[in-house]
Amino acid sequence: MDKVREYIDANKERFLEELFELLRIPSISAVTEYAEARQRCAEHLAAALVKAGADSAEVIATEGAPIVYGERIISPKAKTVMVYGHYDVMPPEPLNEWTTEPFEPVIKDGRIYGRGADDDKGQSFMHIKAFEAMCATDSLPCNVKFLLEGEEESGSTQISKFCATHKKILKADIILVSDTSMLGLDTPSITCGLRGLAGVEVSVSNGAADLHSGIYGGAVYNPAMVLSKMLSQVVDREGHITIPGFYDDVRELSAAERKALNRVPFCSRKYKASLGVGATYGEEGYTTLERVGVRPTFEINGMWSGYTGEGSKTIIPAVASAKITMRLVPYQTPDKITKLFKEYFKSLAPKGVKVEVNPMHGGVPYVSPTDMSAYKAAEKAIGEVFGKKPVPVYSGGSIGVISCFEQVLGIKSILMGFGLSKDAIHSPNESYGLDQFDLGLKSIPLFYKYFA
Repeated sequence: MDKVREYIDANKERFLEELFELLRIPSISAVTEYAEARQRCAEHLAAALVKAGADSAEVIATEGAPIVYGERIISPKAKTVMVYGHYDVMPPEPLNEWTTEPFEPVIKDGRIYGRGADDDKGQSFMHIKAFEAMCATDSLPCNVKFLLEGEEESGSTQISKFCATHKKILKADIILVSDTSMLGLDTPSITCGLRGLAGVEVSVSNGAADLHSGIYGGAVYNPAMVLSKMLSQVVDREGHITIPGFYDDVRELSAAERKALNRVPFCSRKYKASLGVGATYGEEGYTTLERVGVRPTFEINGMWSGYTGEGSKTIIPAVASAKITMRLVPYQTPDKITKLFKEYFKSLAPKGVKVEVNPMHGGVPYVSPTDMSAYKAAEKAIGEVFGKKPVPVYSGGSIGVISCFEQVLGIKSILMGFGLSKDAIHSPNESYGLDQFDLGLKSIPLFYKYFA
C-alpha cells in the first residue's frame, strides 16, 4: 500500500487534469440533444480504463445512452469486485445561479467546481485512478469489472435490461459504488440503506385553450389553482402523507433501532447552515435523521402553468402540471405506491376538470447489511485513512439500479461514497473537495486489500 500511495501522490496533478477533461463533456441524460455528448463521454471513459490497466473496455450501444464495460482478470480464483458508476449528469439550470461555468471546471478554495464534480464523475473517476495505481504498482489483489452507465439521473432504464441479458459477464462477489455521501470528514460514514423512488408527472386541464381572466374569471375552474389545492391535500399539517394505504408496507423501526440510528452525531444548527435554510420540517414524531433515512416522503419537484414571462398576461391557463417524486422505504414498491397515488389524486379533483397521472421512473429501496465481509472491509479501509471508524447511516437518496443488481444479478452492493452535503449535487455550483478526492483515492485500494 505504500507504493500505491506514493503513486497516487506523484500523479495527483495529472489525475485532476484528466478529471477536468471528463467534466468538460456535457453528458446530460435528461435532454435528448446531448446524446452525442453522452456517446463521447462513454468513449472517453473506455479509453481511460484501458490506459489505467484494464485488459479490455468497450462502449456498448443501447436504446438509450451507451454502457461502458471494462475488466481486468488477474486470476479465476481471486475475488471479483465490480465497480458501478454513472457518467451522466443533471442539467445545470438555473445558469444564472452558477458562479463558474458548469462545464468548465475550476479549483477554488480547495474545491473542484463543475457539474458532475461529485455526482458522479468525480467519485467514479477516483475508482479508475485507484485501479490505475494498483495496476501500476502490481498491487491489484482482486479481479475488477467496471460498469458505467449514462442514464442514472433519468431512471437507469437501459442498464436494468443490460443486467438481465449479460448475467454471465457481470458475475462478481460484490459491487462497489461511490455515489453517496458521508456525514463529514470528521465523522466518516458508510451508507447501509437507500430509499426507493416512485416518480409521476401530473396535469390538470379545463378546456382546450387559455381564457381571458377578466371575461371568464369566476365562472370556470382555474387549473393552476385546482392543481395547487389538490397537491396541498396530499400532505397534512403534521407532515403525514394522506394517500390511503401509503404506509401499509412501511418497515417500522424498533425502539432500539431508532435509538441506535439517532446516536449518529448530528447538529441541527450546522445542518441548517450547510443547506442555507432557516428551519427543518417533516413528519411529526420523527427526528431529522429518521425523516431523511427511514421514512417515506412526498415532494413536488417542479410546477408550471400559464404565463411566466416578463410583464402581465391576464389569462386562466388551460393546463397546470407538476413533477412529483415519492421516496420509499422497505417494504414499499414503486408500482403499488404509484397506483395508490393515482387513485387518490384523481379522487381529489372537482367534477368537470381532466386529470392525468403519468408514471415516471422508480426504484426499490435497498439495505446493505453491516455484517457482510465487504462492509467490514470498507469499514476498516475508511477507518485507517480517516483515523476514525465510520458509522453506518441510512441515506435519503435513491440509486435505482442498486436494487436491480440484487434482484437480477443476486449481488449485494457496498455504498462507499465520499460526498458531503456542501457539494451541492443537482444544484448550481456543484463542487467536490480536493481532500475528498484524495481520501477517496487512498481508501479504495485498502478496500481491495481487506476484501481480498
